[in-house]
Amino acid sequence: MTILQTRRRFLTTTSMAGAAGLVGVPRVRAAEGALETTTVRLVYDRSICIAPEYVAEELLRAEGFTDIRYVEAPGIQQVDALLRGALDFTNFLPPQNIPLIEAGVPIVVLAGINIGCFELFAREGIRHVADLKGKTIGLRVTPIGVLTLMAAEVGLDPAKDIHWVTAADHVTDPLELFVQGKLDAFLGFPPEPQELRARHAGHVILNTTTDRPWSQYFCCMLASNRDYVRKYPVATKRVLRAVLKAADLCASEPERVARRIVAGGFAETYDYALQTLSEIPYEKWRDYDPEDTMRFYALRLHESGLIKSSPQKIIADGTDWRFLNELRRELKA
Repeated sequence: MTILQTRRRFLTTTSMAGAAGLVGVPRVRAAEGALETTTVRLVYDRSICIAPEYVAEELLRAEGFTDIRYVEAPGIQQVDALLRGALDFTNFLPPQNIPLIEAGVPIVVLAGINIGCFELFAREGIRHVADLKGKTIGLRVTPIGVLTLMAAEVGLDPAKDIHWVTAADHVTDPLELFVQGKLDAFLGFPPEPQELRARHAGHVILNTTTDRPWSQYFCCMLASNRDYVRKYPVATKRVLRAVLKAADLCASEPERVARRIVAGGFAETYDYALQTLSEIPYEKWRDYDPEDTMRFYALRLHESGLIKSSPQKIIADGTDWRFLNELRRELKA
């Protein structure tokens, strides 16, 4: 695990100090009280879709944070980093992480950030998820939990009907195996779908940005350690405010944001970054109810036998919407 704070990124972000003004960042409200800490550590997981967190740096500075760090942590390591104190906020994927809430892990979901992200590619002859019975599906670091629910939704037994191939299982990159025709399908998130389209590999049979029911619920949510939220409530609210305004910026100026995250080292290819930012409706945080998302996925996980708790217990134990509700009124969402 490393902290992404290169000289190149530092010079890039400090040269864009005017970005905060683009979304009307107000002066810090005295009524909120003083920041309990001026340091914040956000996740960097090589995914373009969490661009609001990447582009929030100047907004965070406007909120009073002076030490802003991006800690590199693949999806499977993020919660562990959060619990160890290496991260303050992380990306929360409901189908993958809700079981952790049931297990008593002190993670608290604060808001939904964006929908979509995941795309399921398949070789010719496979048109629907139900056609994947007996087939081989590849993933890099995409949580298997996402596709597990997709499979269960159409009556497949994910453990028996599908053979999974991950980066840990094979010397060759699963994405390359799919391109070579050695896998039947591949589930990815940006920039993987953009790369597959550029290489004319397979076709999309499910896109969570556009296909129901997945498109009706958040994919990426912002979460923190419960102890952090209790200890630093002012900092929590200000981080969330910065990330939500950054989501607005992603929706209103995708070209500018794409340039920023490439220059800052968060993405390698401008075209892939722009495609992602243009396709994902980041403004949906204003319209969708994050509690609906938690309820939907908790119910699906319960029906699949992956958790025993009711959706309401998951919501009660693992969410805190106080800050979001205040910011919705403040930002007129």
